[in-house]
Amino acid sequence: MIFPVSPEKQKQLEEKMLRFGVREEDLLEDFIKGSGSGGQKINKTSVVVFLKHIPTGLIVRCQESRSQAMNRFLARRLLVEKIESQVLGKQSQEEQAREKIRRQKRKRSKRAKAKMLDDKRHHANKKALRSRRLDD
Repeated sequence: MIFPVSPEKQKQLEEKMLRFGVREEDLLEDFIKGSGSGGQKINKTSVVVFLKHIPTGLIVRCQESRSQAMNRFLARRLLVEKIESQVLGKQSQEEQAREKIRRQKRKRSKRAKAKMLDDKRHHANKKALRSRRLDD
């Protein structure tokens, strides 16, 4: 499939689709009339690309450009990004949870502890200055 983009961008998209197991046969593609500003032209032409990945059930609708061919490319790119975030998101969420627990259990360094205590003292002094004096 040839898109109106540079060969490098097209090759990157094809490699990414291959990496995440997205095949053209698994895509259900439909073209819809656009919406929004643009007057009669947008109401007459079907430039909006509706793309559904059958195995995952993910749906993408793209109306970025006035060119149908460009929207086809952008829709595929969006779909692959969604699938990538779904696949890598689960892994990274687990990693983030482990890292958070590790940080919570870690002991503060002497410098960090001293700085924190210094900030607390400074804040307490500010609050003490705000209070009314009874001897007045």
